[in-house]
Order: sequence, then C-alpha cells, then structure tokens
Amino acid sequence: MQEAKRCGGFFDKRMSSGFQIKSKTAIQKNKTSSSPSSSSLDLAIKPQPRPSDKLNPKTIDPFGDHSKAPSAFSAIYSKGGIPCRLVHGSVKHKLQWECLPETLPFDPLLITLAEGLRETKHPYTFVSKEGFKELLLVEDATEKAIPLLPRLIPVLKAALAHSNGEVFERGLNALIQLSAIVGPALNDQLKHLLTSISKRLMDKNFKEQITVALQKLEQYGGKESVGIIKSKIPTYCSISS
Repeated sequence: MQEAKRCGGFFDKRMSSGFQIKSKTAIQKNKTSSSPSSSSLDLAIKPQPRPSDKLNPKTIDPFGDHSKAPSAFSAIYSKGGIPCRLVHGSVKHKLQWECLPETLPFDPLLITLAEGLRETKHPYTFVSKEGFKELLLVEDATEKAIPLLPRLIPVLKAALAHSNGEVFERGLNALIQLSAIVGPALNDQLKHLLTSISKRLMDKNFKEQITVALQKLEQYGGKESVGIIKSKIPTYCSISS
C-alpha cells in the first residue's frame, strides 16, 4: 500500500490469458478397431477447468459486475493519489490522513471517494466509505459539497444500481451522510436516485434499510422531499403523517 506523498494535486489518469489446445489425429492401426466417437473427440478438444480457477478471484467473481466500467479509485489509490491510508487495528480499522481533512479540497477528492464505493476488494472498500464519511464531517463540508452535487449524484446512482448488495449498501449509507450535510439542497437531485432505490424494495434483505434511509432523506430534506419520494415510491409513509 502506498502512502500519499502530498496533499494537493493528487489527480492526473487484465491480464488476458489464453491457451491453445493441440490435438493429434489418431492413426488407425487396426482395421477392426472402432474409431473414436465424436463425443470423445469433443472432450479431448474442450478445455478442462484448472484446479486453481476455484481459488482465483479474478477467474471466479460471483459479485462481479462486468457490464459497468471499473472504478478508477483503485488505480488512483495505488499511485498514492488518496491522502490517507488504512491502519489495521486488532478490533477495527481506521484511516490515517496525511493532512487534516479540513485542509483538503473536496473537488475532486469527495467525488473520487464516491467512485470508490463501487469497489469490491479490500482495502478500497473501507478507504472509500470511511474517507467519504470523514470528509463530510469537516466544519465547512456543506459549503464545499453543495457545488459538487451535479457530479456526485451520477456516481452515487451507479453505486445504488450496482448488482453487488454490499456496494448498494455503501451507496445508500453515503447518500444518507450526504443528505445530512447538504439538507434540502439534495431535493432537486433526489429523483435521479430513487428509481434505483425502489428496485431493491422488494428484496427483504434491504427493505428495512431502505425504509430508514427514506425517512432520513425526508428528515434532512424537509417537507418538499416527501412529494419527491412519493412520486417514485408511492407506498412510502411519511414520518410526519
């Protein structure tokens, strides 16, 4: 893991393998012997799975979402472009910032951390979600985050639409954290996120979390948010009703 070398200007930009199956033509030495069946030839030509495939996460990734472009977060992090690093603890992990978060520019750091919410591997998953949360806790986070909403919303929408349930949860939690900071300023962008959220409502694993999240969005977004939520999720019951 590389540490960030500096606090500013830290943003500038598969191994495919293949194999050949060689087969030799069987030479009939005995006229009375029967020729191999076509199914036997198919088995000889068809590549057989390697034992290592079951252990290689690059080969077998049940949570992989190959329909979407991979997040750039891992590449930026590996080059030291994120000004914090993971500190392993005996009970829980934490982040150690190279600079005080209050001194860091939200643009583009907050957006990059939001991009990292789509990562599915450690340590990127922890660094992105914890970094996003901690950056929003700085004193002037509201003033810094509001101008970035038009660029943040598509990134959060991608996390909420991800096929991986853990990615969806990180996106949902990040949305609540953002709503708590920017308040009603999020209302104009909210409708773009609710479609992805509503699709998970039928999943019993997420129904309770989504209900709580919608209530938080109403709490932070005010009365105006109720109509926006109900326009996409008609079954939603307002906390004020």
